[in-house]
Amino acid sequence: MTAQTSMLRLTQKTPRIGVVIPVYGDGQSVCWVLSRFRPGSVNSICLVVDVPVRRVMDEIREASRQSGFTVHIIKNQHRTGVGSSIRQGLEYLAGTGHDIAVVMAGNGKDDPAEIRRLIEPVARNECEYVQGSRYLPGGKKSRMPFSRIVFNRLYPIIWTLLTQKRCTDVTNGFRCYSLHILGDRRVNLYQDWLNGYSLEYYLHYKALALGYRVKEVPVSKTYPFGHRGGYSKIQPLRDWWAIVSPLALLLLGVRG
Repeated sequence: MTAQTSMLRLTQKTPRIGVVIPVYGDGQSVCWVLSRFRPGSVNSICLVVDVPVRRVMDEIREASRQSGFTVHIIKNQHRTGVGSSIRQGLEYLAGTGHDIAVVMAGNGKDDPAEIRRLIEPVARNECEYVQGSRYLPGGKKSRMPFSRIVFNRLYPIIWTLLTQKRCTDVTNGFRCYSLHILGDRRVNLYQDWLNGYSLEYYLHYKALALGYRVKEVPVSKTYPFGHRGGYSKIQPLRDWWAIVSPLALLLLGVRG
């Protein structure tokens, strides 16, 4: 099936929209996120929970019930990684008849009230991939550590230079995909090196390199904690390599 055929089908019906939220130790946070979803904004929510704890799962189930949405929960008994969790969520949505997927954080950094901004360009057939940007006019950031600000501003410049596609925000995990991208044989998410943070940047690169229409929209990014080490689960060195390596590996043809 060609991209044109898939998008024609998408415009002929009301698209089914799902949200993927990776969860690891974010019981109260993800409950707050679920409470922020607006009625009718999406068809379903897929939570992928690494290392589920009974108390946390009880809280999540209750928040899911109160949300009024169809919430599907995938439980991994050991930590599989954020990339693996996103892949599982995307696979679930694609296999249950959804057309569009939004990926967002479960710790409150992304605002569900802004989901419509990401969905609309894909639903209107303006593009196949939407990257949320805190640096576009209308976007905003709050409580970001200085080191993260520096990196997040420099990294898109590198992507712009190497891909010749303008990027203002690459590290923002608030994104939206037309799920027909997953059917492209040139996109292979089932590689072990994509189990961590690399998967998000792999998909970003593939969307740009394969000629899919990509758009950025302004979104908010609010880091939940101001103290050292509390704003992110990203571990220095190990996870930083997973973030910066995909661009080089794909450009050099070392990975595909």
